[in-house]
Amino acid sequence: MHFTNPRRTAPTARTARAAAVALAVTLPCVTLAAPADATGRQPSGAVRVHDRLVDVPVRGGTATVDTATLRVTARTDAGATVELSAPAAGGPGRPGRVTTTADGARWTYSDTGLTVTARAEQGRLLVSVRSTGTADRTLSWPVTGAGQADATLQLPRGEGLSLPVADPFWNSPAAGLAGSKVAMESQLSLPLWGYSTGRSGVSYLVPTDIGTTLDFTSEKGRLRTTATHGFSRGDDTTDYTVAFSLTDGSPVAPALDYRAWMKEHGELGSLRRKIASVPANEKLLGAFHAYAWGTARTPEGIRKLRALGVDRMWLGYDAGPNPMDAAATAAAKDAGYLVGPYDSFANGQPPATSDTPTSAWPDDLYPGFCVQRADGTPEPGYRDRGCYMSTTAFEKAEPTRHYLAGRTRQMTANGADSYFLDVDAAGELFRDHSAAHPQTRAQDRAGRLARMKRLADGNKLALGSESAGAWSNQVLSFDHGSGTPVHDGLWKAQRDKQKWGGYAPEKAPDVFFKPAELPADVAKAMYDPTYRVPLYETALHESLVNVERWELSYDKLPQQKTDRALLAMLYNTPLNFVISGDSLDRQGSELAALQKYFSPLHKAAGTEPMTGFHTLTADRTVQRTSFGDGTLTVTANFGTKAYEGLPGGCVDAKLKGDKQARRLCPADVNR
Repeated sequence: MHFTNPRRTAPTARTARAAAVALAVTLPCVTLAAPADATGRQPSGAVRVHDRLVDVPVRGGTATVDTATLRVTARTDAGATVELSAPAAGGPGRPGRVTTTADGARWTYSDTGLTVTARAEQGRLLVSVRSTGTADRTLSWPVTGAGQADATLQLPRGEGLSLPVADPFWNSPAAGLAGSKVAMESQLSLPLWGYSTGRSGVSYLVPTDIGTTLDFTSEKGRLRTTATHGFSRGDDTTDYTVAFSLTDGSPVAPALDYRAWMKEHGELGSLRRKIASVPANEKLLGAFHAYAWGTARTPEGIRKLRALGVDRMWLGYDAGPNPMDAAATAAAKDAGYLVGPYDSFANGQPPATSDTPTSAWPDDLYPGFCVQRADGTPEPGYRDRGCYMSTTAFEKAEPTRHYLAGRTRQMTANGADSYFLDVDAAGELFRDHSAAHPQTRAQDRAGRLARMKRLADGNKLALGSESAGAWSNQVLSFDHGSGTPVHDGLWKAQRDKQKWGGYAPEKAPDVFFKPAELPADVAKAMYDPTYRVPLYETALHESLVNVERWELSYDKLPQQKTDRALLAMLYNTPLNFVISGDSLDRQGSELAALQKYFSPLHKAAGTEPMTGFHTLTADRTVQRTSFGDGTLTVTANFGTKAYEGLPGGCVDAKLKGDKQARRLCPADVNR
């Protein structure tokens, strides 16, 4: 992205950063996807073709597509020139004659078999590319990020990041970003990215995320991004669409644009509607989340937790030999808690040697339901355990064999009112080459959505899954994982059993309970609050409850406790714990104090959209959020100096009607 404005001198880097971080994002005044004016009129003017250029009116200016290269620029209403994309890497081909359509323009690259349409939709530039050839091919476009050194990149890794493109850390090997490539359908929580400079920015939405990767490079010390789409008839990815929007430069503007897109296309879920449909979901409001071990999963352990003053919890348990029994489940429900098992439909192993009950299936499901690769071999399961199971195979069998319904009945026979279905919403999708149950990745996704909806609605269960991609937001009520912007170094750290811990002792495995220290680079990439922005909450806060990864309990990372608590309160999202009888004795009062502060805030605002995000200081250490129409305002100070009376390491929250802010200083609670 590149900005030039001949009418004014360029701002300094310092003032541009300050303008970007101080900008408020509130639904009533942001002009991302609302009508262009109070009458609801859209940008005026028709698409214009001149020479090889196509001009498309968009909100905030006019976008121009160069058909020879697919370079995209825009002339803003303020007179600035913005580069939305550099020319396509490698070139799209030789363009034919441009023809106008009822709402845009169309042209073809005959030598590459690509047909392109460009039009305006809801104030955005919508460019769609279709491959009409028989051979698979790729297109590396848009190419984004060229321009000022003070630009920032918005990236939905987990909850979200906003990265100065010239930041030395993020351009270094230590950050693990430059030189990497991520699949948009599985490694980004939202199908988007964005750039901003001062009060101007560009949002990039990719509704055709399957088959699209986002590639990161560092050029001259600056981060650049290139989207690459693979066109394949076998994968059914012959269509590729990118929606471009001019934004106001806010670091959460791309997520707000995506939220508007979802509403326009009927893709935005509602936690309120989910509560009306499945009343158990109401107990998510105000609840922290925890997996229970040892005596914490007994009636006595649950009563101990309630006696501490914890009025709402989601309690989960693993699929091992000692799940919560009916008495413990009843005690949890009596306490006002949600309770449910961990399960997975994704893995199959030989029943006689399976290392987990969730991977042992009846009849000949293993290996009969295994996803088959192109060479006819099974798709190896996670860490080469068994195989990944075909969603389509289950869907074809379910009407008569009821394998999944039977599993669910078995897992909830104790009275559980919640369910955690691992990886179904995480987005790692598979093409299945089996003649008995072929599927594309899009069909894999559709099948997962169908079975998750049946599981939740048909059984009246509060349903969660791992690291939920935005595409699953209508069927899930909560997720564990999309709150965490994972650095690849986390997996390396977890493999060090001496430092991280293993799966013993059985009643409180060290891998979950033993405190650990993240490598400095990993900690910086994941938890430095100056890089964090609430992209996921801006898009989806009113739709589902977003929590960190379940193996990264609040007590697992002592050095990050204060920042994680502040982020949770700022984003109005629950903290995640693991608990045992012993841990409740040691740290139960801390959990209870944090939950007591969080509970009324989340009960009031958990079903409201996040309507505002500000950074209040140039160093980004003081941040503010708002929810609903003044329902809740939260200010967090991640720094060491007081800000307008708010000490460093503390958070103030005000509900509508509060005369005085409610203050929490997590370090005081942690003592």
